Amino acid sequence: MSPTGGALTAPHPGSLPPPTLPGLADGAPAALSRTAGRALAALARAGGSAASAPARSGDRPPVTVPRDPAREAARRELSRDLYHQNDPSLLQRALNTLWDWIGDLFDSASAATPGGTLGLLVVVLAVGAVLAALWWRLGTPRRRPSSAAALFGDRPRSAAQHRAAAEAHAAQGHWNQALQERMRALVRALEERALLDTRPGRTADEAAAEAGRALPAHTDRLRTAARDFDDVTYGGRRATEQAYRRMAELDLDVERTTPRPAASSPRTTASPARPGTAG
Repeated sequence: MSPTGGALTAPHPGSLPPPTLPGLADGAPAALSRTAGRALAALARAGGSAASAPARSGDRPPVTVPRDPAREAARRELSRDLYHQNDPSLLQRALNTLWDWIGDLFDSASAATPGGTLGLLVVVLAVGAVLAALWWRLGTPRRRPSSAAALFGDRPRSAAQHRAAAEAHAAQGHWNQALQERMRALVRALEERALLDTRPGRTADEAAAEAGRALPAHTDRLRTAARDFDDVTYGGRRATEQAYRRMAELDLDVERTTPRPAASSPRTTASPARPGTAG
């Protein structure tokens, strides 16, 4: 090995020397020196700018904003329409609140019910089945009028006229009106036969009670007829063809029935009882 610098190990005898590119050996030291110089210059510039940055930032104090003005500025900024273009409508917010409340209610109920959500579902189904069975067994609840209205209107009509009107309604399938007119025909016929006194403002229940004393054999049917009349007229129920046929049959039976000799009507007690005849 040469003391002036060379290969650390001598080549073995018979080995080939390493290949070299033309001109590389001569220009390598110059290229390396230029590259190193540029790198050192870049590092010097970076260090200088980094060192001068704290000095420049320290020339002026940092910008600070008090809390309340900052909050107000943020509120004004966030209140711009730009940030609320996709907000839900008032109805949607109300529905979301409702569904959240229902969800919380069911969560609380399911937590308190044995079995959790499944137990709550079983309880709801059981209650619904009971209500459906009661509705099927008892039918639509009957609404009774707070105060019974008069049976007849302001314009007086004969029993024959009421019967004709009832038959006309029945022919058209208007069973509500047909039943009402037939009940009026029945009571008007009793007034025409002097079994009931002619009294304005009489209700169907009052007529049935008074007629039952003169015709005790039909007391129950008269009360049923008055109840059907009230249910249709004031209770919102719909009459059926069968109900009208029962009313018409009662009307004809009452026409053919002879009243009890000791009638309760003042007009009948003042004179001997008249036999009941049809029309």
